[in-house]
Amino acid sequence: METLEFIIYPDGRVQEKVTGIVGASCAEVTAAIEAQLGLVLSHEPTSEFFTAQVQQQSGVVNTQTTFSEW
Repeated sequence: METLEFIIYPDGRVQEKVTGIVGASCAEVTAAIEAQLGLVLSHEPTSEFFTAQVQQQSGVVNTQTTFSEW
């Protein structure tokens, strides 16, 4: 499940936490919100940011082993 969590501090700072989005696409999701909130001081990527999306490919993999004749 994709979630965005915002903590608004008394001094006006906003902390944003994104979960459930794999890879750098979280930046696309939050770009418009961050533009409205103001200056972004820092980013701290989570482990989900560094997780690669796995894509399954259909097809048969050749597992036949060949040996040289010498």
